[in-house]
Amino acid sequence: MRHWFNDQHFRSLLKNASYLAISKGVAAVASIGTLAFTGRALGLEGFGLLILIASYAQAANGLVKFQSWQLVVRYGGAALARDNTDDFKRAASFSLGLDLLSGLVGMCLAMVLLPLIGGWFGLEDRYLGLALVYCLLIPTMGASSPTGMMRSMDRFDLISWQGVVTPISRSILTGIGFWQGWSFSAFVAIWFVTDLAGDLYLWFLTWRELRRRRLGTGIRPTLRTTGLKNAWPFAIQTNLTYSLESAWGPLARLIVGGLLGPAAAAVYRVASSLADSARKPADLLAKAYYPEVVRMDAATKHPWRLMLRGTALAGAFGLVGVLILVVGGRPLIQSLFGAEFLGVYPVLLIMMAIPLIAVLSFPLIPMLLTLDRPDAPLKGRLVGTLVYFAVVAPLSWRFGVQGAAVAIVLGYVAMAVVLIWYLRKEHRRVRGR
Repeated sequence: MRHWFNDQHFRSLLKNASYLAISKGVAAVASIGTLAFTGRALGLEGFGLLILIASYAQAANGLVKFQSWQLVVRYGGAALARDNTDDFKRAASFSLGLDLLSGLVGMCLAMVLLPLIGGWFGLEDRYLGLALVYCLLIPTMGASSPTGMMRSMDRFDLISWQGVVTPISRSILTGIGFWQGWSFSAFVAIWFVTDLAGDLYLWFLTWRELRRRRLGTGIRPTLRTTGLKNAWPFAIQTNLTYSLESAWGPLARLIVGGLLGPAAAAVYRVASSLADSARKPADLLAKAYYPEVVRMDAATKHPWRLMLRGTALAGAFGLVGVLILVVGGRPLIQSLFGAEFLGVYPVLLIMMAIPLIAVLSFPLIPMLLTLDRPDAPLKGRLVGTLVYFAVVAPLSWRFGVQGAAVAIVLGYVAMAVVLIWYLRKEHRRVRGR
């Protein structure tokens, strides 16, 4: 493996991933602390209701949000590598326009529909007011342009600093709330304020970096794509892909709440959060891998070699994380959340399959986007979502939260199979084999 570090792109991948790893490691610890404080303060039922309120806004954001950061990296990152600041500004401006449009549309739709469909997901009428207020976060929650600009400018260090603002502040405030016996409404307020603070801090860091590089002039929200070939199809396809992805995150929690009740949603949320901690290496490498590989020529062996090396590295770290949670999951859950949450552990064991799939497949979507195949991740996510929706209700009614966990695992398996098929096809095309 020593010769791997002679590869400039591999070293850059490790550097940027390490920045994100530090912040995500701190954030993961703080997030688990937040869940523990909140679970102990509100109990299983109250914690589940809080999760449903937050998940509703997140699901609404996910259904309308454009993955604008991918657009900035795809068009702006490559442009900056060629010292073409004009194309970077065009990509950033179009991305801002998409964020503004989707954020306002998502917020309005979510607030209008909430009184009509809130009961479907287990939200009682007395909590609809709090959920409506939480929907005000959707415009800032859905804006990913700053992340794309920072990644294009290779400022993963600043992204890592920003990534700890919300989890640390939320952990501290929920700890105080648990100690002081604050009400349910106070905990909703904590989640609202910390979400908003983290989003605004990212905007501030991005604005400051743009000014430092003298790139801020000329970046204005727009829906025009002058000079950005196929930008609208790319934006629409990545938007649809992310909309489907939301069905496996916040929307999945709402579905579990609707099928099995708020307490089941709380169990599902804790299990998925712990499982996510084991897939962090794959997520971090994917975020650092895409800006790196988009600068490379896919017809050469270099991006493919980097993909294999990154997969091996992510797999090693991911396997360690899975083993730690399998062995120490039960005592960890009991010590952090209490005996009331021990039902999380069987669900967690099933969800351990998700990080294993993620660490072995993390480069698939970035490579397909680099190869101008945004339709492939969309099709993969669509197949996986159809599989998930086909089995989640019968499995949940038959096996409870464990059945819901099996449904999400089957969705991930189906998606990975489709992505592997498409990438193998593209590899043969560009490499002439």
